[in-house]
Amino acid sequence: QVQLVESGGGLVQAGGSLRLSCAASGRTFSGYAMGWFRQAPGKERESVAAISRSGLSTLYADSVKGRFTISRDNAKNTVYLQMNSLKPEDTAIYYCAAKRSGGITQRSEEYDYWGQGTQVTVSS
Repeated sequence: QVQLVESGGGLVQAGGSLRLSCAASGRTFSGYAMGWFRQAPGKERESVAAISRSGLSTLYADSVKGRFTISRDNAKNTVYLQMNSLKPEDTAIYYCAAKRSGGITQRSEEYDYWGQGTQVTVSS
C-alpha cells in the first residue's frame, strides 16, 4: 500500500513555470512506476507523463513534450513534474499515481494508487 500527496500547484501566468511534487509513503517507492495525470473541467482525465521505477524511462503526452519534465528521487520517495512555458490549456487538477507491477504506461486504468490532486491554473 502507498499513499500519495501532491503539492506545488497554484496560479501562474501563461509562459510561467511550476514544479509539482508527489510524496509517497512506504518503503517500497522504488518498486512503483509513477505517472502524472490531469483532468480539466468537463474533460476526461488524461496522461501527462510517466516514469519507470529506475527513472531511466519516461513517456510524455504530445501536448506537453518539450515543456514538461518528469523525474523522481527514490531516496526521497518523491516524483516531480517540472512544468515550463505553461499555457491556459494546461489548467487542470493534476494527480500523481503509482503502479505496482508491469512496465511504464500512460494508461490510467493500470495504476493502483492515486493522490488527491493539486490545482494548476494558468491565466492568459
